[in-house]
Amino acid sequence: MSRKKAAKGKSSASSPCASPRRKAGGKRGKGGSRSEPQANGLAHPCRPPGLSSSGEFYDLAFKVMLVGDSGVGKTCLLVRFKDGAFLAGSFISTVGIDFRNKVLNLDGVKIKLQIWDTAGQERFRSVTHAYYRDAQALLLLYDVTNKKSFDNIQAWLTEIHEYAQQDVVLMLLGNKAEVTHERVVKREEGEKLAKEFGVPFMETSAKSGLNVELAFTAIAKELKHRATKEADEPKFQLQEYVDREMRGTACCRS
Repeated sequence: MSRKKAAKGKSSASSPCASPRRKAGGKRGKGGSRSEPQANGLAHPCRPPGLSSSGEFYDLAFKVMLVGDSGVGKTCLLVRFKDGAFLAGSFISTVGIDFRNKVLNLDGVKIKLQIWDTAGQERFRSVTHAYYRDAQALLLLYDVTNKKSFDNIQAWLTEIHEYAQQDVVLMLLGNKAEVTHERVVKREEGEKLAKEFGVPFMETSAKSGLNVELAFTAIAKELKHRATKEADEPKFQLQEYVDREMRGTACCRS
């Protein structure tokens, strides 16, 4: 008899895990224990939201990867986004791979982006290849003052298609847009290439901060939409969102 009661009690206690997944931004559970996000970024429904290394709670977690040739400004872009600072002067190139976390609040949903900064040198490719399959979004950078970095984009895209998830969110960024006197890649060339491969595009500047926040926010919005959308919801149009936000910014500056 006691064994039957115990079994019944156990079944009752575990029943919430059998219920449908809680929507993002729902009521949080009690306590502050850490919960690991599932593969699609959603936190486990029977645990409270995760706790970032900075002590900030989050509802969803996603991995974003920065890729591109060495020297295109991947580390500078990440530092600008994470800390709002610019790495002036010379600095040591990324060795292998490094990452930083940042939590964004989008429409009342706290999203943690774990952003991987990768080395662009050929000798580190075997290391970075292993990380592609876990990334849910990729920001592919070239330097508008370096034609070779732009010419290598097609090779990077081939590598991405080989190693990354089939449905990975991808965006092309032309970085160092503030260096107008040394520019060798026109904006129109970047737009044409992005259109050819069917990926969203914008130009950024880690030095001035141009579109840096927008690039990561747009990626986060796409990932959040994929993780929480209902079946009848329309698809999130990433490029349309980017274009609309950039038009609004230009309007405010004029």
